[in-house]
Amino acid sequence: MVKIKKPKTYTSLEDGLTSQQVATQVQKGLTNVQIKKLSRPIPKILADNLFTLFNLLNLIIAILIFWTGSYRNLFFLGPVIANIIIGSYQEIRAKITVDKISLVNTQNFTVIRDKRKQEIPIDQLVEDDIVMVKRGDTIPADGIVRYSNGLQINESSITGESDTITKQIDNEVFSGSFAIAGQAQIQLTQVGHESFVSKLSSAVGKEKRSVSVLMKIINNIIKILTYTIIPIGLLLFFRSFLKNGDVAQSILGTSASVIGMIPEGLVLLTAVALATGSYNLSKRNILVRSLSAIETLARVDTLCLDKTGTITTGKLTVKKTLTYGNMDTKEVQAIATKIVEATQETNATALAIKKLDAQVLQTNVQKVIPFSSETKYSGFIDEENVRYIMGAPEFIIKNPASEITQTVEHAAEKGFRVIAILKEDSQQTLLGLLLISDEVRPQAPSTFSYLKNQGIDLKIISGDNPVTVANVAAQAGIATGKSYIDMSSVNDDQDYHELVKEYKVFGRVRPSQKADLIKAMQDNGLTVGMTGDGVNDVLAMRQSDCSVAIAGESDAAEASADFVLLNRNFDSMIFMLNEGRRVINNVERVASLFLIKTIYSVVLSIFFIILGTGYPFQPSQLTPINALTVGIPTFILALEPNYTPPAGRFMRNVMEIALPSAICNIIFIIAISILGRHFNYNFATTSTLSVFTIGIIGYCALISISNPLIVRKQVMIGISFALFIITFIFGNKAFGLQSILTLQYTYLFVAIFLTAWPLFMFMREVLGRRVFSKINWK
Repeated sequence: MVKIKKPKTYTSLEDGLTSQQVATQVQKGLTNVQIKKLSRPIPKILADNLFTLFNLLNLIIAILIFWTGSYRNLFFLGPVIANIIIGSYQEIRAKITVDKISLVNTQNFTVIRDKRKQEIPIDQLVEDDIVMVKRGDTIPADGIVRYSNGLQINESSITGESDTITKQIDNEVFSGSFAIAGQAQIQLTQVGHESFVSKLSSAVGKEKRSVSVLMKIINNIIKILTYTIIPIGLLLFFRSFLKNGDVAQSILGTSASVIGMIPEGLVLLTAVALATGSYNLSKRNILVRSLSAIETLARVDTLCLDKTGTITTGKLTVKKTLTYGNMDTKEVQAIATKIVEATQETNATALAIKKLDAQVLQTNVQKVIPFSSETKYSGFIDEENVRYIMGAPEFIIKNPASEITQTVEHAAEKGFRVIAILKEDSQQTLLGLLLISDEVRPQAPSTFSYLKNQGIDLKIISGDNPVTVANVAAQAGIATGKSYIDMSSVNDDQDYHELVKEYKVFGRVRPSQKADLIKAMQDNGLTVGMTGDGVNDVLAMRQSDCSVAIAGESDAAEASADFVLLNRNFDSMIFMLNEGRRVINNVERVASLFLIKTIYSVVLSIFFIILGTGYPFQPSQLTPINALTVGIPTFILALEPNYTPPAGRFMRNVMEIALPSAICNIIFIIAISILGRHFNYNFATTSTLSVFTIGIIGYCALISISNPLIVRKQVMIGISFALFIITFIFGNKAFGLQSILTLQYTYLFVAIFLTAWPLFMFMREVLGRRVFSKINWK
């Protein structure tokens, strides 16, 4: 670990910086500017939608078509431009909404300025500020510890190691790490771009954006097409030119082929669907930190829950105080209150003890023992070297009497959290037990019932007694039976892969064990989500495939999460799950429409290269058909509610529609080409018949993916088809299409219309039984 610079001057812990000193630091640029944004800047969004490989190809094609003087063939740019505008608009709208809601969730830190405590946003901190840090806070910038009350830090985000590091006065701390125990006052010495994490990020390069499963598949398809489009296009052009000697005609035919191979709308649709999902979630006060996480959440099959703050509200109440020896209730509560005062803890247990409003034990504290999720206790040592500690009985009571063990177990069975109060001098003495209750979130039973019915396996990973956790889980409607285990009794060499298969509730879990349990589930082939609200959940949240934080408890947990529930309503999980499923299912459903033309364009291009003739139609003829059968319907269908669990077979779902449709187009178009050569049909006739075929097969595919055909879908398809027929009646001048009312050829259009659906269904049946059922699509 690098060393950070020491401060030139030491700021007073009591006074802090003055307003004048803060202004001076701001003028010098010594502010804690944040380099990481939750959303991309608008210029970046516009650039990503505009400067793509396929847009470059479209631009080159447009220039070549413009050179030929056939301006109506430039109509294909209409959908391209519309895609860019719609995609940019949707992403920018989502960005603005997410940014607004992010302001509500901006991290504020307590600093000492002008001799008083002030709440300051993270980006307004300056060098030499005195920042007060407590358990669960992230470290906002590099600095040195000026005062410590048992501060312990986790630097796993920097070093990769999850070990607890105790910080003393004058020790350095680094931005990106977080406090897991104690409190401290830190003087910032390197802020903003000068901090260790910022310099490390700059050295390594830009943070790599995570890519969703859908985008990975689509990008692989595009990668294959990239190596296919250019050589096939060049071969088709030269073969056509050598055959007919007409440069303009060869360019137009080749352009139609290349444009057909480009599934530009598929990439855009996926990005828009994810951006719209983020926008919809933000309207529910759910902060989305990663677009790809929307999809990942929908694929989660195992959801791990922390008990406190997730299943329960986290509002703890001391219901009963049991005393031992000569102690009375007030004395035990006074010692517990003194421990809370000494450690300055603000967690749920500490707040419950404060609400007792008990008299504080009158003794001087020599040393503070901060609470840690690893040790499960906190306390202090007084001036006479007597040690008072408070924590989990199983961890701190040595050789407990059988009656104590029975009392703890009986309380745990009733759902109480049990806290033991001990005194240690020459021997250990149990002073009392606090029985603390937590209330189950009112909406929890219905939420967990829904998740279970959706096929999601629920597991609970908690630091509490497993019996208590299992009891609370039962109150929340999660049936666990006796399927629980105390992780404090598990050896380090235990095979976690078998544990996660056998048990549903894991109690007395250390933070590092939480992450190990989730890793074991992932190794078993599960997609794991983790919900939590505390600093002890951070390692597990980082390990999980998708993480959800409850806002307001821990900055570190919120910073680690993919989603933050700003409204603190856990039933938002239902909406989040459904939104993710809607995105995946709808993109999978409509992706086949985009790939139909890609498949038949590649095959037809190769066929006509071999045949030595020009491509059978021009770009202008195909433009309205693509818009009516693919472009407009897919954007409407992508917004449909569709909450079924993802089948996890994207390519099979797509190819079950795309391949039969493409084969039907190929058969029809080759047949039309042969008939045209035999009967000497002109280009206008054969090209119009080919494009009409593509449109009719497109409607066969559209109807198939639109099931169930509810009224609004019927209206959409009906209006689209009416416009389709109108296009083929009046589209001669605009698109170069021959009227289907030309009596000499009307019977051919009717024949295509009548035979398209039977052939399409036949090909689906044959391919489904003979091909798709035998292929491993994973």
